[in-house]
Order: sequence, then C-alpha cells, then structure tokens
Amino acid sequence: MTPRTPSESRTTLTDLVLPSETNPIGNMFGGELLARMDRAASIAARRHSRQIVVTVSVNHVAFNKMIPLGSVVTVEASISRAFNTSMEVYMDVWLEDRQSGERSKANEAIFTFVAVDEQGHPVQVPEITPQTPLEQERFAAALRRRQLSLVLAGKLKAHDATELKAIFEQ
Repeated sequence: MTPRTPSESRTTLTDLVLPSETNPIGNMFGGELLARMDRAASIAARRHSRQIVVTVSVNHVAFNKMIPLGSVVTVEASISRAFNTSMEVYMDVWLEDRQSGERSKANEAIFTFVAVDEQGHPVQVPEITPQTPLEQERFAAALRRRQLSLVLAGKLKAHDATELKAIFEQ
C-alpha cells in the first residue's frame, strides 16, 4: 500500500451557525459542533483509506471559544497518523470574524476511525508520511496518545509503551 500525506485527506467544512443550533444565550450547542467535526473527520478518514470508516473514539475535544449565532465556522480535518486499521484524525475549528474576516482558532479535537469492509470487518489502511513541521509533530504525538490509550484500556503493559517511557525517563 502506498503511503499518503495528511494533505491528501484534508477536509474543510464551512457553514453558518443557525438559530436552531444555538443554546438560550445564542451560542452553538457543543453537540452540534461535535456532529460537524465527526462528519469532517469521517470524510478525511475515508479519503485516506478509500474504505468505509466508523468512528471508534472521540479522544479529545477542547471547547475554547464560544461560537455565536450567525458565525461562520470552519472545521479542518486531516489524518495525523495511520496505524494498522485505525486512523487518528486531528481537527482545528476556526471562527471567522463577521466584520474583518479574520480567522481565529476556536476549538480542536482528535477522533479515531477504523476502516472496514462491506461486512464491517477492519481492513488495513495506508501509512501516513507527514510533510510539514506541524504534521510531523502531530504524527509523533499520535503514537504517544495511542500508547497511553492502550495502557489505560489494559491492552498494553506500561513497560511496553516505549514512547511514554521516553517522556518519563528524560
């Protein structure tokens, strides 16, 4: 399987925040944003794997800024690392200022997807070859996050988590 770059999976979804998507104080519901992120991440994972994909975990979500009614919101998603059948998708959420058009980072998230065949069985995915310094940083961090998740789930012994040991033994 030929490795792919994160840019080949890059997905950008841009939309307005409508009244039905806001809470009583006029800010976007977190669940609405999660749904948008899941769609963007799913498309990125599908672009990378060229397979059906399913969300297996929401690893991290940071709601750093409120997103008011009428805002233009952009979710940018790309694969940060691919393992055997799973893919970590990193997302940045941008808020566009109505008057200046300037974008500011509102939120970020990391989801994990697994590629499956028509019967729902996991299938192998291509590796990722990060190109930019940010892609390389996210690629390296993805292995640490994965090892930590596996240790916490009891699927990997702590002494076998090589990337985590490197952090604590410095």
